[in-house]
Amino acid sequence: MSNQIEKFNAYRSKMNDKLLADNNKIVKRIFNLDTNAFAAGALDVKTKELLGLVASAVLRCDDCVKYHLESSYNEGVSKEEVMETLSIATLVGGTIVIPHLRKAYEYWEELENQQG
Repeated sequence: MSNQIEKFNAYRSKMNDKLLADNNKIVKRIFNLDTNAFAAGALDVKTKELLGLVASAVLRCDDCVKYHLESSYNEGVSKEEVMETLSIATLVGGTIVIPHLRKAYEYWEELENQQG
C-alpha cells in the first residue's frame, strides 16, 4: 500500500476512534447515518460511492474524495468510471474543482499501483 494511502487510512482510523470514544451521541448518530446511507438499497453500493465522489469533489473535500475513491476502488469501479464521474463533478463544480481533480487522479493511480 502506498505511503499516502497508509497515512490517510491510519489518520482517519485513529481520529474516528477518538471521536467515537468521546461518546457524543450526535457525532455517533451522524457516523451511523453515513454508514447506513452508503449501504446497498434501491441503489447499489458502487453507485452510491460514485455519487459520494461527485458530491465530495464539488464540495472540494479532499479527504472525502480519497475516502470515496478507495471505497469505489474496493467496489470494483474502473478508472474510466471514476474519470467519467469526476468529469461530471468538474462540470458541476466548475474550474475551482480542477486542483481536487488532480489530487483525485493521483490518489486513484496510487490505489491502482498499491502492493498488497
